[in-house]
Amino acid sequence: MSDNHLGFTPNEMMTIAASRALRNDDVCFVGIGAPSAACNVARLTHAPDITLIYESGTIGTAPDVLPLSIGDGELCETAVTTVAVPEMFRYWLQGGRISIGFLGAAQLDKFGNINTTVIGDYFHPKTRLPGGGGAPEIATSSKEIYITMAQTKRGMVEKIDFFTSFGHGEGGDHRQRLGIHTSGPTLLITDLAMWKPDPVTKEFTVVSLHPGVTRQQVQESCGWVVKFAEALDETPAPSELELATLRDLQARTKAAHEGTGKTKAA
Repeated sequence: MSDNHLGFTPNEMMTIAASRALRNDDVCFVGIGAPSAACNVARLTHAPDITLIYESGTIGTAPDVLPLSIGDGELCETAVTTVAVPEMFRYWLQGGRISIGFLGAAQLDKFGNINTTVIGDYFHPKTRLPGGGGAPEIATSSKEIYITMAQTKRGMVEKIDFFTSFGHGEGGDHRQRLGIHTSGPTLLITDLAMWKPDPVTKEFTVVSLHPGVTRQQVQESCGWVVKFAEALDETPAPSELELATLRDLQARTKAAHEGTGKTKAA
C-alpha cells in the first residue's frame, strides 16, 4: 500500500482505523505510542466525550500533543483529575470501570498474547524491551482489549518469546478456566488489516483488508498461517477530517518535542 497512490500511509490507516473503533462513552486505558495516537484522534473527531486514562493516574486527560511517556506533564496539565497509582489500579481498573484497554505489542501471537519484555532467551536476550508496566493488569481487568501494531513476521509470531500480557492464552475458553471473566482481546488493528478473534477458537481472523492490501501481503508479513473471514470487508479509507486531525496532532507533537513550540488545537 503506497501513500503516493492512495494519499495516506499504512501507519495513518492503522491509526485512523483504530480510532474509529472507540465510542463516545468509552472509558479507555491508553497505552503510549500508537494506542495514544488512535485514542486522541477519536477524542478530536467522533468521540469528544471519551474518557482517556493513563497509567500515571490522569483521568479525563485531553493532551494537545502526544505524550512521550505516562509521566509526561501534558497529561496531568490537561486531566480532569489525577489520582494515586494504587487508586488507579485498584478502584478504576480492577474495579471494572475500564471499558477498553488499548495496548501495543513488540511480539504478538494468534491468540492475542503479548510480549513487551524481551526478545530471545530471557537470560541471554537479543533485545531487552521496556517490560509490562501495567499492561498485564490492563489485559485481564479491562472489559475489552484492543491491540494495535505494524505487521512484521518478527512481531507477529507463532510463539512469543516471553509471556507479558495474557490474551486468550491457548485459545478457546482458557481465560474462563483461569477465572478471568473479562472478554480479552476483541480487536487487532494493524497497518494492513482488521482482525477479530474467532468466536470459538479465539484465533485472530482477518475481517477487513485496508485499501490496496492483498491477502498475500497480510500472509507474507505474519508468522502464522492467517485465517480470513468468509465475508471479507475493505476498511473505509480515511476521510479528509480524520487525516487532517491526525497530521495536525503529529505536527504539534513533533514541534513540542523538538523544542520549537506548539500551537494549541482550535
